[in-house]
Amino acid sequence: MVNKGGVGDVAGGLGPLAAELGVEVVEVDGRAASADDLLWRAMRSDGHFTAAQVRGGKVRGPGVHLERLRAASWELWGDALDTGLVRERVRHALASSRARDAALRVYVHRPAGALSLMVTLAAPTGVGDEPLRVRSVPYVRPFPHVKHLGGFAQTQHGRLAARDGYDEILLTGPDGEVAEGGVTNVLFWDGERLVLPTAPALAGTTLTLLEQGLPGAGLAPARRPVRLADLAGFRSVFLANSRGIVAVGEIDGHAYAVDETLLGRLRAVYEAVPWEEV
Repeated sequence: MVNKGGVGDVAGGLGPLAAELGVEVVEVDGRAASADDLLWRAMRSDGHFTAAQVRGGKVRGPGVHLERLRAASWELWGDALDTGLVRERVRHALASSRARDAALRVYVHRPAGALSLMVTLAAPTGVGDEPLRVRSVPYVRPFPHVKHLGGFAQTQHGRLAARDGYDEILLTGPDGEVAEGGVTNVLFWDGERLVLPTAPALAGTTLTLLEQGLPGAGLAPARRPVRLADLAGFRSVFLANSRGIVAVGEIDGHAYAVDETLLGRLRAVYEAVPWEEV
């Protein structure tokens, strides 16, 4: 469903494949993407990105997103990304599409030896209230701290899990140590406090913003290793990404209570993060 005033109300014309992917605006370096722009990206899965929800032309934690893009560009290529230019490109895409609400992605690539920004807009999304079914898989992302492209194994594990009726996967190491969800961060509740896994994982922007606000809400998390053998000892489990925070109802057949009060507190912490101009 597209929110009133969202990108879906005004954009279009990219063709049936874009519609299937849900993408309604694609700009590269401040202009409509050309065939050559997209051909290079189709042939090379080399790059990184960030994803955010836009409401009223604003996003939560723009500084967190910009720092992610800056740090990854430096690590991948040793190039300094102009974060002011990132802001300019995002504003241009929002203005040209007249979008107020959207699902935003900013990709950084390096064709021809120079950094290039691709901005996409799709219909705004969020999380539902139904608890999710999750299946653990024996896989961890390479260079997990980077939100990079080219994650075939991650995608395939998710696809196979979806065929069996699961909503998300839980990435685990060879010893069963839990790292993260397929496209989420995971938070465990042991009855007294929140627990975040210490295995290498992507620090999602939603989790980063949550961690900044949780102590003030009396929910300061602990960090410690979590293994599959430990999961039965937790009372509740939650997943977080740019769409929001949702409860887990089951992992590998083990059922979890949905703590609506705690879920509400977590969402309240995140919703207290102000929407800011890009």
